[in-house]
Amino acid sequence: MLTPFHLAYHVTDLDKARRFYGDVLGCKEGRSTDTWVDFDFFGHQLSLHVGTPFANDLTGKVGDHMVPMPHLGLVLDYNDWRLLADRLAQAGTEWVLPPSVRFEGEQGEQWTMFFRDPSGNPIEIKGFRDMSGVFAS
Repeated sequence: MLTPFHLAYHVTDLDKARRFYGDVLGCKEGRSTDTWVDFDFFGHQLSLHVGTPFANDLTGKVGDHMVPMPHLGLVLDYNDWRLLADRLAQAGTEWVLPPSVRFEGEQGEQWTMFFRDPSGNPIEIKGFRDMSGVFAS
């Protein structure tokens, strides 16, 4: 049985974070103060605090692509992934890596997209048609 994780990191502007995580990603807002806000991030607790975001750089090589490290990631069923990819595209999201498939036809085939929140924090969302492929080796 999976249990929710809790992750806390910095954002530079809570209002912009609220619009992005709430309106664009569709996350429900939870408790907050004037310096932090919690979101239900697809069943997980994400706490965004005002501060300097963590450093990251395009140092992760996956297939033919360099991706930001470190990054927050999420795994969704493909249909939910597709709906979120469309919502992000409609919102004018700037892609680090646009929605695409990798490892096509191989064990662990997955759809992925990388983007940044308004504070520059990198996020990867993966989609699997077959969730048993998430931990395939």
